[in-house]
Amino acid sequence: MSEWPDIAVDYVQAITDTKIVLGHRYAQWSLTGPSLEDDIGGASAAQEEVGHVRQLFRLLEDQGRDSDWLDGHRDPEAVNNVASLDSIDGEWPEYLTTMATADRAAWYLLDAIDHEDFGGMVTKMGEDEYFHLEYHDARLDSLAEKETDAIQSTLEETLPHTLAFIGPAEYDAESDPLYEAGFTDRPASEIRESYLGHFEDLFEGTPVSLENVDRSAPDIEAWNETRRRVNGGSIPEADLVQIRGDSNELYVMD
Repeated sequence: MSEWPDIAVDYVQAITDTKIVLGHRYAQWSLTGPSLEDDIGGASAAQEEVGHVRQLFRLLEDQGRDSDWLDGHRDPEAVNNVASLDSIDGEWPEYLTTMATADRAAWYLLDAIDHEDFGGMVTKMGEDEYFHLEYHDARLDSLAEKETDAIQSTLEETLPHTLAFIGPAEYDAESDPLYEAGFTDRPASEIRESYLGHFEDLFEGTPVSLENVDRSAPDIEAWNETRRRVNGGSIPEADLVQIRGDSNELYVMD
């Protein structure tokens, strides 16, 4: 295990924290989907995200991050998830769109890592993510005609947050510190192009469009590189309590 640059530890921490919150939101999804198929899909994705988190925890612990801190014994403001997951308002189409855009952003950042410590881990995670993302795309495509306004407005709200999570447009091959350090195999500017291109292709031929999405986000002067967001914010304390499992401590066997 080699020592990573500090910016790389923060980068992996943000991916991991996003997966922590994704797992929590998928568990909530599994109780509220419009069909049994959707409920099962949410439960399966939640289980897989928890598995990914545990593997990433081990790597972060090797880089000096405390295990209890990783498990959620920290302030909500220290959880560096993509901002769109802080809370999800609305009905099923809004929930689905928010999860789909956040999950894909986290995967694109993870897939960009080019470091020996990750070995085949990212490949295995990618096999799980393939089914999450294909499921999202199929459901979004099927809803684009019937729930156009909901999906459109949610994309316009969430994509600036996910673009901030990916990184500023100014971070190209000559200025992205993670790429320059050799920790990633592509700069944020390229990841952003691939990410936006995916959704443009997905919604081509439907009434949904990315035309009004703020593609310039984030403002690099306001961007917090550690938290990968602007304007602060965090998940609610109640969510962090559930993630920690405080209410279940009574049932832990010695």
